[in-house]
Amino acid sequence: MKFPKKYLKLLLSTLLRPPTSVARTSLCVRLIHLFIQQHLIKVLFLATLVICLLFGQVVSAQTKNASVLVEQGIKDYDAGNFSNAVKHWQEALNQYKNNPSDAAVINENLARAYQQIGENKEAIESLSAAIRDYRVVEDIQQVGRMQSELAQIYSNLGQPRKAIALLCGKLVESKISENQASQEIKCTPESAEQIATKHNDKRGKIAALGILGEAYRLIGNYHQAIQYLHATQQVSPEYDFLVLNSLGNAYRSRAQLHELQANSAKQAGILSKEKEFTNKSAADYNQAREYFQNSIKLAYNQKQPLAEMRGLLNLIQLGSQTNETKVISDETFNNAHEDALKILKDLPDSATKVYGAIDLAYLQRHSQRTSPFTYCPTQMVSSDNEALNLLKSSVLTSNNLQDNRLQSYANGALGHFWECRKDSKQALKYTQTAIIAADKNLSAKDSLYLWEWQAGRISDQENRKEEAIASYQRAFETLEDIRQNILTAERDVQFDFRDVVRPLYRTLARSRLDLLEVGAIADKQRAKELSKVVNTIDALKLAELQNYFGNDCILSGLNPKQIGELLQDNSVTFKNTGFLSSIILDGKTGILLQLPNQTTKFKWIKDSNQEGTSKIVSSDRLQKKIAEFRTGLVKGEEEVNYDTTTAAQLYDWIIRPFAEDIKPETVKTLVFIQDGFLRSVPMAALYDNQKKKYLVETYAVATTPSLRLTTPKVRDRSTQKALILGLTQKATIDGKSFDALFSVPEEVGAVKSLFPNYTDLIDDNFVPESFKQKLEKTTYPIVHIASHAQFGIIAEDTFIVTGKNQKLTISQLENSLRNLNSKLDSVEVLALTACETAVGDDRSTLGLAGVALQVGVKSAIASLWSVTDASTAELVKTFYTNYRNAGMSIAEALQKAQIRMINAKKLPPSEGINIKYDNPVYWAPMIAIGNWL
Repeated sequence: MKFPKKYLKLLLSTLLRPPTSVARTSLCVRLIHLFIQQHLIKVLFLATLVICLLFGQVVSAQTKNASVLVEQGIKDYDAGNFSNAVKHWQEALNQYKNNPSDAAVINENLARAYQQIGENKEAIESLSAAIRDYRVVEDIQQVGRMQSELAQIYSNLGQPRKAIALLCGKLVESKISENQASQEIKCTPESAEQIATKHNDKRGKIAALGILGEAYRLIGNYHQAIQYLHATQQVSPEYDFLVLNSLGNAYRSRAQLHELQANSAKQAGILSKEKEFTNKSAADYNQAREYFQNSIKLAYNQKQPLAEMRGLLNLIQLGSQTNETKVISDETFNNAHEDALKILKDLPDSATKVYGAIDLAYLQRHSQRTSPFTYCPTQMVSSDNEALNLLKSSVLTSNNLQDNRLQSYANGALGHFWECRKDSKQALKYTQTAIIAADKNLSAKDSLYLWEWQAGRISDQENRKEEAIASYQRAFETLEDIRQNILTAERDVQFDFRDVVRPLYRTLARSRLDLLEVGAIADKQRAKELSKVVNTIDALKLAELQNYFGNDCILSGLNPKQIGELLQDNSVTFKNTGFLSSIILDGKTGILLQLPNQTTKFKWIKDSNQEGTSKIVSSDRLQKKIAEFRTGLVKGEEEVNYDTTTAAQLYDWIIRPFAEDIKPETVKTLVFIQDGFLRSVPMAALYDNQKKKYLVETYAVATTPSLRLTTPKVRDRSTQKALILGLTQKATIDGKSFDALFSVPEEVGAVKSLFPNYTDLIDDNFVPESFKQKLEKTTYPIVHIASHAQFGIIAEDTFIVTGKNQKLTISQLENSLRNLNSKLDSVEVLALTACETAVGDDRSTLGLAGVALQVGVKSAIASLWSVTDASTAELVKTFYTNYRNAGMSIAEALQKAQIRMINAKKLPPSEGINIKYDNPVYWAPMIAIGNWL
């Protein structure tokens, strides 16, 4: 069968389409871009079904009946009656089931009809059946084409790795440099790309390479994406207007990554790297603009209005989100906006027309947020009347197309317009229509959560709190269903998470907590509500961690039970342990206390005055106090005596309200599950002014991102092997200098004396490759790293400094330890001393909390800031000595080591401990993460 020219245009128009702002609302996974344009699909069906079936071989009477069904299906599809088309083709398929050649073509087109009505599961099944049947009749060229089409569906559904497997057969995990020369593309023989190459199928190869480029863009490998897209251009210039559009998207995504890297370098104080990434970002933004402009020009010359519209929308959005770099002049922006409005009027009814109208209605000149549907835009380009007309037209077009997903977005967008104008009646009317449309199809959850959230806000406006909470809860549950896919899509850009995930979780938690403050609520109902708050907060922290690392590896060991269930599970050891979870909301911060088999307690952080009354401490005030606390701790080395004033005030705010519930007689360990800026400080250093003791003197202290990621279990510690890695030399990484660590030999010596069965790699012997080789040969339950470790605001800036001015990135660490991630031979303790976090960005502390979980380690001992003194060696030696004591938990082992330093001035000289070590700057930064037993 000849591959129709129109078919490739059709295919590429869906493969290489732009990420509209509506798409970004569903978190950059392109879940809403499954619509094949109607005016092109008609040609496709005539070219395949009519030619290959109706005018094929001589048929029997039964086949004649099937031909009638096929023809009727074509008419239904042409009229937009996709469900009827599916019905007729399914009947025809039953009659053709013993004829794989004909069945393949019907399945191929059934898949496209299913996509039109959003039935992605059925579309995948139909395409898979078509591939199987084409293999049977040995039409391998068509097998490759169907693999490309199937890959596109997977990519749109947030599964780009599956797409890559179909297109090339293997995934290039390592990112090539943007300055690296183009590499030869080597795919497996059965892949779509190789099939197209073997059969000299230029259009098939363009499709495969184009989708590969988009798939790699979705997993954040922008350099690889750009390489594939440039390779697409080399095959044939015929569809450059589409390829250029995709290249623009890839360069824009890379520009956004460079912006984050520049910000990270700024936080780390590396001005040279900040300038370098800023320049790279500007260059990529300019390149994206050029590609979009060239795509628009070519599309106009080739009379491709849909492609021209997509290019214009991309160009406009580029100009609306880059206010600092000023990539697009006001004149260019305004001209593109006017052109888009003109083209929109003449476009045929299509997904592009619907989304284009919505994008133009909510267009802002300079926007720092990615979704217009989670807040009310105040500086829209269009007037209210113009925006309203655009949104009404999108609803009309979506109704004409009878597409549930389009109807959902069009009505939801119009509902949001009225929400922002405080017309609750109109807002709720269109929002409910959007919810119904989204709920008709399980694959439309990306829009369903958005409009349930919107319905909750509308109910909140009318003070219908319980209805609002019910809507928020449904939105939360829907988002949880799809979060694992959507958060891994564009891993390097966290703006979506900030705008369209985190606010929902916090809004739901706040609403439930506020409800508890109103009127009398029975204890049983109160406990139930608090349990739901805990689950919401826990889900938020898991989502933040997953988003930071950009993959779902940390969720591989996630306990399916909720926290409340875990605390009532007698098979898990939580005896004598209390759990304190924080939640930071607008204006106030709450603390939840959970104890095994007891009711959850909750209190807002409040400040008491001399009159005996209390007032809620604002989140801004708390953040300033936390920053003051950390600064005082870090600078403590400059002071003879540490001033405990701030530490005492924080103790009164956070710990004292629960004093009656966590009496030392029954609670021995406190595990903190912190939120936001509270992660950046050690709770062990809070000070009880009444008892004149630090918190750690009363309780062993540990932290974990989520109780569901922690497996508290005591292991045999008698005969453990240790891999000891250390750096004593000065190093320079990415332009940043790291001081020599003169106390590392003493620290390493202490660890060696406690673990005689050790292997060490020091200075030049400690490089990523040698580390990997050692782990491949032997399992080490203890991995101790005495070197600088930096945790940046993005995962790419999280690394351990090694010898020869090299670095061990978090990805390399994960890959090296992956083979140890099993119940029998995993790493028990990963120790990281001399760490540094990016002060001022609470995301960076996710690196500390998540590094152990990311690499499958049970427990981590890490430092919140670098202490280049012999005190670290002293603390480490005492910790490991205690750790080898089978009757002592990890948290207790650290506690006893810290208490020993607190008592430095009281110990006899024979102990050999410096009296200045009682200052918390020396002992407080070391924290226990994960399994505390």
